[in-house]
Amino acid sequence: MSDATILAIDNGTQSVRALLFDLQGNIVAKTQVHLEAYFSEHPGWAEHDPLDYWNAVCTACQRLWAENPAARATVQGVAVTTQRGTMINLGADGQPLRPAINWLAQRRTDAVPPLGALWRLAFKLAGVSHTINYFRGEAEANWIQAHQPDVWAQTHKYVMLSGYLNHRLCGSFIDSIGSQVGYLPFDYKRLAWAGKKDWKWQALAVKPEWLPELVAPGTRMGSIHAAASAATGILEGTPLMAAAADKACEVIGAGCQQPHIGCLSYGTTATINTTSAKYLEVTPFIPPYPSAIPGAYSTEVQIFRGYWMVNWFKQQFGHHEQSQSLQTGIAPEVLFDELVSSVPPGSMGLMLQPYWSPGIKIPGPEAKGAIIGFGDVHTRAHVYRAILEGLAYALREGKERIEKRSGVPITELRISGGGSQSDAAMQLTADIFGLPTARPHIYETSGLGAAIDAAVGLGLHPDFDTAVKAMTRMGKTFTPNATHHATYNALYHGVYQKMYGRLQPLYRTIQHITGYPRMP
Repeated sequence: MSDATILAIDNGTQSVRALLFDLQGNIVAKTQVHLEAYFSEHPGWAEHDPLDYWNAVCTACQRLWAENPAARATVQGVAVTTQRGTMINLGADGQPLRPAINWLAQRRTDAVPPLGALWRLAFKLAGVSHTINYFRGEAEANWIQAHQPDVWAQTHKYVMLSGYLNHRLCGSFIDSIGSQVGYLPFDYKRLAWAGKKDWKWQALAVKPEWLPELVAPGTRMGSIHAAASAATGILEGTPLMAAAADKACEVIGAGCQQPHIGCLSYGTTATINTTSAKYLEVTPFIPPYPSAIPGAYSTEVQIFRGYWMVNWFKQQFGHHEQSQSLQTGIAPEVLFDELVSSVPPGSMGLMLQPYWSPGIKIPGPEAKGAIIGFGDVHTRAHVYRAILEGLAYALREGKERIEKRSGVPITELRISGGGSQSDAAMQLTADIFGLPTARPHIYETSGLGAAIDAAVGLGLHPDFDTAVKAMTRMGKTFTPNATHHATYNALYHGVYQKMYGRLQPLYRTIQHITGYPRMP
């Protein structure tokens, strides 16, 4: 089995990647098909044709075999990991009834199914009525029922993107417990569909028979059937193994299976996660998500727009570096790192609060982004560094909330996602947290996490401890600079932690005057 490989299919927001891993966690081969993240027919909408996702999977796989003809025979199993919370309505023939509603969508509805009087009273007494109403208004299912009743009436199955791709590959409506992150009647504590008496069945316009069968990560879900084999080139009969959502896979792909290791993801959404054997709500009534390890939980604090803000800056203000890159052949990421390094730690007092999208509780639905401390010394380089610093401050705040709720100090950090490829971002993160901060040995940690799930499920590694030790390791580690950490500590405690509380009343006033962000 020395040449055995696992095929991980990673359907992200901006691309689909087909990745072949060996049992030591090395990438044997890789192809990538870029996607338009979404299309939007109305402000706040974000949709994507499900067939485009599937066609991208097929293209990525076929390219993989074209470039590596002998590799196909080494594949022992396939695992799918995808972006979270992207929902698809399927008809009786298994075909999509409408575009997928992408996780970036900001639509909401006031036409929601009614809750019983006892549940309304219970939520009022618990002080979470606002959170429950937010959940009901944000649920894609409720929006479709209210605004597209013909689609809802034809719906046979209602699935995550992961469930859709699994169905295309093996023919069954089946999905991983580890992928269920979204507005669905899911019991995060029991890691199963909600019980018959659970309030979520009242709050959501979803029927139990519309949902796929759920299995634990590492479970065999079926085999690649003939039609999928013809479309993808994967050999018919290859086992299809359950993995988990991309963030959950990133956590184990970065080797973060102990609660004292914080996993930062510098992706479209920036997060800090830890793995816990116990059910732990970092924010009361906001559940932890399923881990890619069966029976475990992934505690998470997220900054919704995260490293999307970096791309936003590059598109709006980074034309010089992109033009220079074309002229010199130097990667634009290197030039942007030089931009960061030209500014001292603390950005000469420029402070950014990265709430470019509102939250549910922390931050609340009124939240907006802010930059304070401008002076005549500041340039776009200072703004760029302030973005990176603001994201790290927000994630440090998340780390401290996780520690407070769990009682377990986080003593080391590992960072994955696109932003982890920036040495400047890695170093300033180490300096802000005051902790050693490591980059995993490969960038593709979500795909690697899916491969770990498959390897354990297939018996290629005996258990998750062995698989994680064998297939993950750290690359470069960044050590905090004591002088820089002192500067950041003073700014974090003296300024950053006070910004939201002082600006929140102004955000609410802006919300009331402009109607943006829309009030639930």
